[in-house]
Amino acid sequence: MADTPSAATRTRNRRGEGGRLREDIVDAAVELLDETGDESAVTLRSVARRVGIAAPSIYRHFPDQPAIMLAVVQQAFDELEARLRAALDTAKDPRPRLFAVCNAYLGFAQHRPGRYRTMFGGLWMPDLAQGSLTESDMLALGQGCLELITGALADCVAAGEATSTDPSADAIALWLGIHGLAHQRAATVAFPWPPDIAERIITALAHLRT
Repeated sequence: MADTPSAATRTRNRRGEGGRLREDIVDAAVELLDETGDESAVTLRSVARRVGIAAPSIYRHFPDQPAIMLAVVQQAFDELEARLRAALDTAKDPRPRLFAVCNAYLGFAQHRPGRYRTMFGGLWMPDLAQGSLTESDMLALGQGCLELITGALADCVAAGEATSTDPSADAIALWLGIHGLAHQRAATVAFPWPPDIAERIITALAHLRT
């Protein structure tokens, strides 16, 4: 299902509104990903049809398909980061704030399964030696989210709620733990997960006092 039925021809942007077309291209790619759950459905041709433009028009804004996917993934990480920031504001004390940010992460993965899977590597992952993307493009993905988790853990250490001696390293371990849980929950839906499995993972990997 790489291609979708043609959308109505898109109204031409007024002069100076080229940025709107770029947004429309990204939005169309996101819609295709959400509808199909398959990043291979996001092709230059399918995106162009969804927007209502000729495929070559895309090249004015994106040099290739991986560049479109990068924009999709960047948008998804921005949404995730916003959710984590909002979660931090729901609690005052360090320990509840850490649980809130981790549970918000898990909630995003459950709510946006197609986007989440694509964010962390899928068919779109580019060959940096051939495509338009750079190593710095890839390394920047998710840094804001990791910084929020690291900060929440560091606050627990400062408050005496956690015994971590290296919050930065332990935050990476914690992220890997909740990422693994998110992935396995999606992959093995019928598995009888303990109701407190997230709490156990967070408590152990964050070195929280019990």
